[in-house]
Amino acid sequence: MISTSSQILLPVRLSTIVASFVGALLLDFLPWPDLRLVPDFVALVLVFWCVRQPRLVGLGVAWALGLLVDAGNGVLLGEHALAYSLAAFIALWLSRRILWFGPFLQAGHVALILAASQTLVLVVRIVAGDAFPGWAIYVGPLAGALLWPMVSWLLVLLQRRLEREQTI
Repeated sequence: MISTSSQILLPVRLSTIVASFVGALLLDFLPWPDLRLVPDFVALVLVFWCVRQPRLVGLGVAWALGLLVDAGNGVLLGEHALAYSLAAFIALWLSRRILWFGPFLQAGHVALILAASQTLVLVVRIVAGDAFPGWAIYVGPLAGALLWPMVSWLLVLLQRRLEREQTI
């Protein structure tokens, strides 16, 4: 299914990208009751921008965001940096393919990207000496994939032109 849109998007502002990452970081740092069941909002926004704007957001941004998340969550430094770099690499690699599909098929791709990222976090934690936390950790990537159509719509909404501007 090819996604057809008659909307002409404005070029993305760097401030929009930064604001979306700040919002995602704030959501990630909220005191959730069970972190295993919450999607990784930073990874979700990172995948979005890697797919939509691969020249602006890439591996360096992913690594820096990962270090911020590691410092903010008080976990092993580099754990999320490595996982976000993997997610960004896969998203950049598949970006043209993902854009061919509609939002629900894109969500399937995003689910696999987030699951791969979560698997890498799991492997790093096990190698560092933590116990296996259970299969519930994969609920977060699935929840992120379910949120993908809404997150994608919200972030693209900021780039849409007004209807009267398109007729000119």
